[in-house]
Amino acid sequence: MGSQCIDCLRRSRPSASTRVRYWNARQSILVTLALIVINVGVFVWVVSGDVGAAGFGSQVSEREFQLGLNKFVLQITGEWYRLVTAGFLHFGILHIGMNMWLLYQLGQMLEPPLGRLRFGLLYMASLLGGSLGALVIQADRGGLHGGASGAVFGLMAAAAIGMQRRGMNVFQTGIGALLVINLVLTFTIPGISIGGHVGGAVAGALCGVVMLAPSWKPAPTWATYLAPLAVGVGAVLISVQVAG
Repeated sequence: MGSQCIDCLRRSRPSASTRVRYWNARQSILVTLALIVINVGVFVWVVSGDVGAAGFGSQVSEREFQLGLNKFVLQITGEWYRLVTAGFLHFGILHIGMNMWLLYQLGQMLEPPLGRLRFGLLYMASLLGGSLGALVIQADRGGLHGGASGAVFGLMAAAAIGMQRRGMNVFQTGIGALLVINLVLTFTIPGISIGGHVGGAVAGALCGVVMLAPSWKPAPTWATYLAPLAVGVGAVLISVQVAG
């Protein structure tokens, strides 16, 4: 009798694949969390090569240089992967801590309504827009650009555009205040990549116009995927022209 009950329980228990699907369905910000893990993983890898990269040193480490973005390095090496890797490089604990906190907050706001794929496309388009901006306005830190700030600014700008298109006064919301405060800090604190922040914000705003259109005037579904793809590819092509 007891063994029969155990067999019944085993048969009624969902399979491993079913449990994975249930878990997957409950993760409303899976892409956000994955991006945070990648950023933190890259930071740990950089710091493991030089503890000074945790924010206690003033020199650019070898691993920071391997990932960072610089127009003249691009011209010499043609290492275009830096347009992406720079967006996952952070200079110190405070730098990554602030960016990951903002990414987590914005991810909770944007990933559920957009869905994972479109949120990921928006993030990458903003990141590439930030890289383009950093090439146009060369960053400090020995001319080396890095950080998720461009992508984060893009998410903030997209959220602000989405609110504005829904008839909200964005400057009476937390997003409006957050965007203004971060723009003020961008232009007043030395060493911050002005181009990276502005470029990311412009890219995110362009995407937001289409991706976060109001329900009473929606954009075609295909356009909500095409917009971030077009912005991202356009940012890469212009970056090649700027650095070339």
